[in-house]
Amino acid sequence: MTTIIIIFVILSVFYYFISVPLNASPQIFLTIATFLFATFTGFFVARQGRRYSEIRNQISSFDGEMSSIFRQFGHLSKNAQKEVQQIIRKHYTTILSSKAWDYHIIHKSSTITNIHLLTERIGGTKPFPSLKHLALQRILTALETLQVLRKKMVALHTERIPKFQWFIIYFLALLLLLAITLIPSQFIFYSALMKGAFGSSVISVIVMLHRFNSLKFFEAIMGEQSAQDILDIFSGKK
Repeated sequence: MTTIIIIFVILSVFYYFISVPLNASPQIFLTIATFLFATFTGFFVARQGRRYSEIRNQISSFDGEMSSIFRQFGHLSKNAQKEVQQIIRKHYTTILSSKAWDYHIIHKSSTITNIHLLTERIGGTKPFPSLKHLALQRILTALETLQVLRKKMVALHTERIPKFQWFIIYFLALLLLLAITLIPSQFIFYSALMKGAFGSSVISVIVMLHRFNSLKFFEAIMGEQSAQDILDIFSGKK
């Protein structure tokens, strides 16, 4: 936000003192550039916004299945629940400490594998009463769901804006800023102010698109509250 305000002030001062002569009407260039810029950025912002929401939903579902697995292990034995708690705690502690929701996507993760091995070791071939048998079935179902959710998050994680499309966005933004510059504003306070506001708005759209593209639109990391909620369950706060 501070950066945008600085850009706004710099552009306003620049437009106030600098005059750029032009024979053709700058409004023509401004209209065309605005239309193209709005069309392209509008499409990309909408797409990346949907991507952001989809990943957030997948994270919530993933965390919900993790919480369910922890609860189901409680039906098997207290020791089993403590073991799975250590596995899950390590998973979410790593996410929170690294401030990266996608840590286990970018790096190799053994969380699901370790839970599988623990389930196999505890379940084995011994017969269980109906409740424990159902708990094991639910755990295996949840592990299968975790695999599917993780694959979806991996696919969504890679759906970033390609370099060529970034080139188009930057090119149109440059044209738009040049068209704004050509509008007379030398020693005209309000005209320079409006041009500065318009120019900083264009830059703000690009910054917002970058943050959507990198999935860092909000100050907190994605899924931070959901991860903390699971750790709070372990500590007895919830």
